[in-house]
Parts: sequence; C-alpha cells; structure tokens
Amino acid sequence: MGFSLLTEMQLDALREISNVGMGHAATALSQLTGKTIHLEVPRVLITDTSNMREFMGDAARPVVGIHLRMLGNAQGNILMVFPRENAVRILEQLLPQQARKDDSLSEMELSALTEVGNILASAYLNALGEMLQMTLIPSIPHLCIDTAGRLIDSAFADTGSGEVTLMLDTEFFSKDERVSGQFFLMPASHSLELILTALGIENIEAGSEL
Repeated sequence: MGFSLLTEMQLDALREISNVGMGHAATALSQLTGKTIHLEVPRVLITDTSNMREFMGDAARPVVGIHLRMLGNAQGNILMVFPRENAVRILEQLLPQQARKDDSLSEMELSALTEVGNILASAYLNALGEMLQMTLIPSIPHLCIDTAGRLIDSAFADTGSGEVTLMLDTEFFSKDERVSGQFFLMPASHSLELILTALGIENIEAGSEL
C-alpha cells in the first residue's frame, strides 16, 4: 500500500476517536473501582505492523497482554500491553483489599485484568463505530502473561492483520497513581479500506505521529 500524509483535519478526527473512546473507558473504570479514573492518550502513532516490536521496547521484558478480535463491519485485532509491574498497580486500584503473597496472579486478579481489557476495547470500538457509522464488536478477550517478544509472536500466530497499526500510548491516573500502557489497533487489509473511506482518507503515511 502506498502512503501519503494525513491532513490536519484527518489527524484531528483520529485524535478525537482516541480521546472519546478512552474517555468512555475512564467512566466505566471509575464505576468499577468506585474511584475517579482518568485516561489520557499522549501519543497516537500510525506505523507498519511489522514495526510493532520496536514500540514494545525490550523483547525480554515481562508484560501482560490482552488480545481481542474486532468483529462486525470491519475486522482486525486489538492488543493491549502493560509492563507487568504496571498491571500489578492497576490491580491495586481495582482490588485494594486483595492480599498479595507472592508475584503470581490469582484467578480473581487475572479476571479483573481481562475485564479492564474488555472495557477499553469496547469503549474504543463504540467510539470508532459511532464516528464511522459502523457496527464494531469486540470478541471475548484473551489474557497472556509473557515476554513482550513472545506476546507479539503469539498475537499474530493465527490472525491475518493488515499492514497498518494504530498505536495509542495510554495513561491511567487517579488521585495518587499513574499507570501507562499501549493499545494497538490492527485492522485487516480489506477493513482498513472501509475505515479510510468512512473517514474520507485515501492513504496514510506509515510512521506519521498524530
């Protein structure tokens, strides 16, 4: 696929999708925790899917990943990645009374992290679907605890993502806590064309920062 620079209006549209989606997710997480949770998207980057590894950092770093399929009028994959220590900090906000005996995660904690991924993906796809006037539905999320390198390999082992990935740096913060992670949207090639057409975008330049 050839790429050309997005216009400022098109960049603003993608920023708005990200901020609206994460705003919805913050509301849902606030209701879940009983605390005021905010979500910010300090950076949005469009890049080739083959370059995802470089944005993951150290391939040997322990991470928690939540993988879902995007279903409906457009298809693709969603991957959320948190450094393991950040996932633990999220759990401390979600389950403050949960006693921690060691570094292992309990079934309740794994379920809570999976629900966080489901909330984020659903909120983002709702915002994207409303803007594009499409029905976009997340699949059942799958949680994986592994190294960053192996997580990327397993996420694409059985899926047919397209050439382009939209990456959102995300920051969760409450009164006394701030946690960062990354959110990747990887539309299938045929679905990318539908999304670009709906947004009035013909081509994107890979690696252009929003």
